[in-house]
Amino acid sequence: MDSLLDFLLTEPVPTAPLDDVTAAWTRHRVAANRFDGPVDVAIAGGFGADRLGFAFLSGYQAALRTLIPELSADELVAMCATEESGGHPSAIHTVLAERDGAWLVNDTKSFVTMGVFAQRLLVIASVGTAPDGRNRLRATMVDAREAGVRVTNNPALAFAPEIPHASVRLTVVRARVLPGDGYLDYLKPFRTIEDIHVLAATMGWLMRVARVSGWSRAGRQRLLTVLAAVRGLDIDAPNSPGVHIALGGTFELFDEVLAELNPLWESTDLTTRQWWERDRPLLATAGRVRGQRLVAAWRSVLPESDRPDSP
Repeated sequence: MDSLLDFLLTEPVPTAPLDDVTAAWTRHRVAANRFDGPVDVAIAGGFGADRLGFAFLSGYQAALRTLIPELSADELVAMCATEESGGHPSAIHTVLAERDGAWLVNDTKSFVTMGVFAQRLLVIASVGTAPDGRNRLRATMVDAREAGVRVTNNPALAFAPEIPHASVRLTVVRARVLPGDGYLDYLKPFRTIEDIHVLAATMGWLMRVARVSGWSRAGRQRLLTVLAAVRGLDIDAPNSPGVHIALGGTFELFDEVLAELNPLWESTDLTTRQWWERDRPLLATAGRVRGQRLVAAWRSVLPESDRPDSP
């Protein structure tokens, strides 16, 4: 097996441009064959990407395979949770019901990353309301090629427009129900797992930029330092307060290093620099929710008297 850090410093940089999601996914799978752990696969996939959006693809797909390790290595997968009212557990109205021994899902998911390219859908659905009023969620796997699946592309986002998003209408579609609670075992941990893997893929991509652009040894060293911090997070405990706190610190370090390296972008080719400025907002899309998780994590480990909001 390759040493990931040596790989980033010495591996020949792929120079062929990536024209679309299919090309990016093909290159990602080459990287996936070199490394075992999903975080390392995300990093190597990001290194192979020629822009941040395709690095995100690597991070997103690797994150799903941390969540569900048995997923096929060859298929693009999409998380389907967000609906018209949002992605909060109480806003999920997609119905999962059993009929004649088969589980079926019905309703519409409004924002599905990967859109028409997804071959397998991880659909979060409701089986009704618990006695305490909580929406009872289950996770299911759906084949996107089923007759009852209709995918409609959403307009491209202003950042990372190469990554498609879509609404998905599910009409009496057969589903395989996964074990566990749809929120506690899938939706909730995925938010943290995705943050870690997307940051990992971003670091891989930035190492590619540093290599191609001839950034200083000090700059590359700083990038590897952040990358080592990302790899050190306990990915097997995504609901742990300690992981959320360490992840918060890692993002702070990431922001500091980005600020330090900002002058080096002048040596980067114009197209890559323009893509970076266009796509940087992608890294902030989950910032508010991540901040809320960080506050909650500190509250859970501090004595009440030490909490900032204590009287």
